This record gives sequence, C-alpha cells and structure tokens, in this order.
Amino acid sequence: MAACPHVVIKRATMKKILFGFLSLAAVCAFAASNTTTMVVAFPPGGPVDSMARSLVEPLGKELGTQIIIENKPGGNGAIAAQYLASNPDNGKTIWFTSAGAVAINPGLYEKLAYSPSKDLAPISLVANNVEVLVVNPDTPANNAAEFVALAKKKDLTMGSSGTGSVPHLAMEQLNDAVNVKILHIPYKGAAPAITDVMANHIDGFFGDIPGLIGYIRSGKVKAIGLAADKRNAAIPDVKTFNEMGMKGVDTNNWYAVFAKAGTSKADIDQISAAIRKVVQQEPLKTKLLQAGSEPVGSTPEELAATLKRDTAKWAELIKAKKITPE
Repeated sequence: MAACPHVVIKRATMKKILFGFLSLAAVCAFAASNTTTMVVAFPPGGPVDSMARSLVEPLGKELGTQIIIENKPGGNGAIAAQYLASNPDNGKTIWFTSAGAVAINPGLYEKLAYSPSKDLAPISLVANNVEVLVVNPDTPANNAAEFVALAKKKDLTMGSSGTGSVPHLAMEQLNDAVNVKILHIPYKGAAPAITDVMANHIDGFFGDIPGLIGYIRSGKVKAIGLAADKRNAAIPDVKTFNEMGMKGVDTNNWYAVFAKAGTSKADIDQISAAIRKVVQQEPLKTKLLQAGSEPVGSTPEELAATLKRDTAKWAELIKAKKITPE
C-alpha cells in the first residue's frame, strides 16, 4: 500500500522541527532564569504595593531582569516574610515591605515565626514615609497644637490601621508628648479609618503621606501635623510637631527591600547599588517626591542599622504601653 503523502515527513524537516522545539525550550529556560520575584507584604492598590510597582520597571532594567510582583498580604507582613524564608536561596526572590513587618512585629508578637535579624538579609532602603495627622475639614483645629488643646478639653478619638501599626504608635507618641489620652480606635486597614475621618465619626488619623496625599489635596481631610524632623515638599505648609513644641512625635514608616538570609553578598550588593541608582533617577524620583515620599536608597549596612535602631525604639514603646496584638 502506498504511503499517504500527507504523513510523510522528511528527515531534514524533522530535524528542523526538533531544533525549533529545543531552541524554544532554551529561550523559555533563559527567560525563567532571568526573572526575579518581588514579594509585597500588602494587597494590591495600597501605598506599599503602588511604590513597589513604580520601582520594578526601572529596577528591572538596571539589573537586566524582569521583576514580577507577588502579593502576600496578612499578619502585618508575617506571611510574606515566611514565604521569603521558605524559598530557595537563589537570589531571585526579594521582599518589598514597610517598617512594621520587620521593625515592629518583633516587639509586638511574643512568638514570631521568623526573625528579621536572622532570617532576612537587608538590601536597601527605598523611601522614607513620615506620618501626617489628618482631621475632618470641619474640625476647628487648624494645626496639631490646636488639636491637642481640644483633646485637653474633651475626649477625642483617633483611628489606626490596626493595633500595633505605625499609625497607632504615632498616636501613642503624641499622647506621651503632650500628656493627653486620645482614645485609640483600631480598624482593619487604613481605608476604613480614613473614611470615618471624612465622615466625622472619629477625630483624627495618622497615616503615610502617600496614602493620604490625594485626600489632602482634594480637601477631603485636613493635614495639621507632621511626625518628622523636617517639613515635606508635598505639603510644605504643614508644620512638624517639633516646630509646634511637641517633642518625640517622630514616626518614619520606611519602605525597604530584603532578601533571604544566605543570599550571596554579590547579589545583595548588585541589587542595593541598582536601587540606590534608580530612586534618584527621573521620572521615579519626581513621582516619589510628588506623592510625599523621600527617595533614600541605602547600603545594606545602613538598612541594617536603621532596622536595629527602630526595632529597639518600637519595642520600648510597645512594652511601656502594654500593647498586645488583636
């Protein structure tokens, strides 16, 4: 029986097909090896996630790799930290987080499934994000000093994004600085707390400037005090607490990048140098400044020192105030 011409494949043609498959497999393997995962400790849409997404494209270009974001929210960063610690030490997984998960959690939780000092390798700071106190536009206080005067006359409430969060600790710093007792109202995240400030259900809220700048500029909330040692270019008319005679209200919810402990020094140094470079380049630098962040790439050693200092500071406050997680 004659062979069907439609199923006869010449040996040369078969070699071309096979070579094509092998070439495609090699390209896919190279692409996979040239991909870095950036784990983000918070859900999509928030200020931490937004900054991470602004960073990945210029950072990926600088490193010659594609950076893919993987959101791992929950446990104030604990889930993301544990995920990072369980990944192979290949330098292809990094973690973008705010200060809370690494500098606050050790003092807040009696038992923590990870140790920032042992399980994580500092790479670089990315940006400083100081806290700003906002109130409802109809609040008679036009600055933090007037807000404190109100607090001494009547009971006031302030919301936070959760017990032990940076906004909560900033409020406790304020209580200590001016000897008042503003009632803490914890929420599950910043968004519902901001909503209740706008609705005048609570009297105030401390939050990162990038997460509040849109509400401030639109007049939906009024910014009355900055928990920093200097004013911020995005809201230059807002005085610091220091300027108003209230010392010790100094809260920086910095964002930084870490790797798993054991990642090679060469990989860490390469990523750190790339971050320091790209955060000072346009258009990323201007974008961060306009949002109220201060771009501050650092060496791994500088991040390690910042982490050590803030861990001690927050642990002392948490212990003094007997703050326990919800």
